[in-house]
Amino acid sequence: MNRRRIGRLAVLAFSSLLTLHSFAQEKKTLTLTEAIDLSVKNSKQLKGSTARVEEAVAAVKEAEERKLPEVGTSASYLRLNNPNIDLRAKSNNGGSGGGTTTESPKPSQVMYGMVNASVPIFSGFRIKYGIESAKFLEQATRLDAENDKEEIVLNTVDAYNNLYKSKAAVDLVNENLASARERATQFANLEKNGLLPRNELLKAQLQVSNTELSLLDAQNNWHLANINMNLMLGLPEATELVIDSNSPQSAVNLRGVEDYVQAALQNRKDLSALDYRKKAAESATKISKGEKYPSIAVTGGYVAANIPSVLTVTNAINLGLGVQYSLSSLWKNNSKVKQAEARERQVAANEELLTDAIRLQVNQAYQNYLSSQKKIEVYQTAIAQATENYRIVNNKYQNALATTTELLDADVAQLQARLNYAFAKSDAVVAYNRLLQAAGLLTQTTNK
Repeated sequence: MNRRRIGRLAVLAFSSLLTLHSFAQEKKTLTLTEAIDLSVKNSKQLKGSTARVEEAVAAVKEAEERKLPEVGTSASYLRLNNPNIDLRAKSNNGGSGGGTTTESPKPSQVMYGMVNASVPIFSGFRIKYGIESAKFLEQATRLDAENDKEEIVLNTVDAYNNLYKSKAAVDLVNENLASARERATQFANLEKNGLLPRNELLKAQLQVSNTELSLLDAQNNWHLANINMNLMLGLPEATELVIDSNSPQSAVNLRGVEDYVQAALQNRKDLSALDYRKKAAESATKISKGEKYPSIAVTGGYVAANIPSVLTVTNAINLGLGVQYSLSSLWKNNSKVKQAEARERQVAANEELLTDAIRLQVNQAYQNYLSSQKKIEVYQTAIAQATENYRIVNNKYQNALATTTELLDADVAQLQARLNYAFAKSDAVVAYNRLLQAAGLLTQTTNK
């Protein structure tokens, strides 16, 4: 007796702890729009994309700075060790030629400094096309970030609907478990009164056990989906998300598949990014060709020097025009140009491959959405069929015309039909959003 009381107290304490834990969890009602906003705001992937855009912007600035003057300065202080210096200068005294001889200076140090500046005038168009290429790559990086955003939105829609499906499974299995327990209780009473064989009761109790196991799996899937959603949204892992029961709305005005294909060719960010990369490759080819031309720059400088007892130089300012040309470019540059042209052709080929892939993706997504709509219709009919089948079998069972196994099988079929219908509605939402993502319309639709 004491053991039973202790056991009951332990179960009661454990249940109380579970209840307190459930109350400690923060609940948050979440709509799909709120989920998308939070995932975009807190996405670690998008933070990396933003950093890559900032890097591309800095690369453009670096390319533009090549137009600015190059300024350098240098200075030195040197100690000398008894140098031999022989200064010879012509002298003209207007007479017959005597000269004077002076003692050679013995400087012990040398100081000099200089400042040089160069302003490019012409560089074979390398600066111009370098800036152009950097700007094209910047645009491509921005489009990559937009494409990443669409992937984040689609992943959020998928995760949101997985959470909806897992919660729907928990609710439906819970409902079925209540019915199974009620049936097992009725069978137990019948068995006590000798109106039902024990094996029939065991079948009903076995169904309760199987349903309890199914409920454990459903609850586990729901908890994992909840944690995954919290991580995506940047929320505490213990937050219990309450999904809007009206979220899965799959009824849309579907257009023809060719409309979605044309929309994809116009709106897909990855295709537009590749087009900018093709333009950047063309600019890179022009840069390679520009190495055949000379570089011209305005140069200037200032020099000051002091060698005690020997030489002092101040205000030595120079200004001129500098020309630099590499003769070896005449026979070395062709290979660089060919490499650049080959890279240009590679990007163009990748663009064609991506265009074909986009057409296939749109058609696949379109057919998957049509299939999801058909599944909803089929499962809706299946629910009516399973419900009617259970009613008929139950009536037969009440009149001893059907076995317990047939009754339980009909009940399981009814539960499965309801699960399939709930999942089909949710999957249709994901299928439609995948179609929008394939057509490049996902963020345009979700931002409205």
